Amino acid sequence: MATAKKATKADKSYDGFNAEERAAMKEHAKEMKAAKAGADAEAEVLAKIAEMEGTDRAMAEKIHAIVKKHAPELAPQTWYGQPAYKKDGKVVCFFQAKAKFKTRYATFGFQEAAQLDEGGMWPTSYALTKLTAADEKRIAELVKKAAGTA
Repeated sequence: MATAKKATKADKSYDGFNAEERAAMKEHAKEMKAAKAGADAEAEVLAKIAEMEGTDRAMAEKIHAIVKKHAPELAPQTWYGQPAYKKDGKVVCFFQAKAKFKTRYATFGFQEAAQLDEGGMWPTSYALTKLTAADEKRIAELVKKAAGTA
């Protein structure tokens, strides 16, 4: 008869997430607690943007300004430690710095609450390496449509 092996903490741990992913989940838990406590969500977003470096910061600042100007009904709030914009408590769009997960490009993306449905298929995120005037105009159009104001 085999003896039962006592499970250790190491046996129960799951190593499927990398350090950046685990950190993002911890940040999300803190964000949820801060929201319940009535924290100043926009100040948190601006603080996260200020922590970014180089092109990540420049793009996040531009996107924040675009969202504030073209879809003021979207409320800024951090989401997994990154700037996001919500409507009716649901994330509509977000910016993810390339440094967050050590990727080649930053991402500007949309969640299910975004009203971007177009036919049977449409993009839900865009890779960003820099923002041109044409890119900024396109983002403004997408943000207005996503918020339901276009």
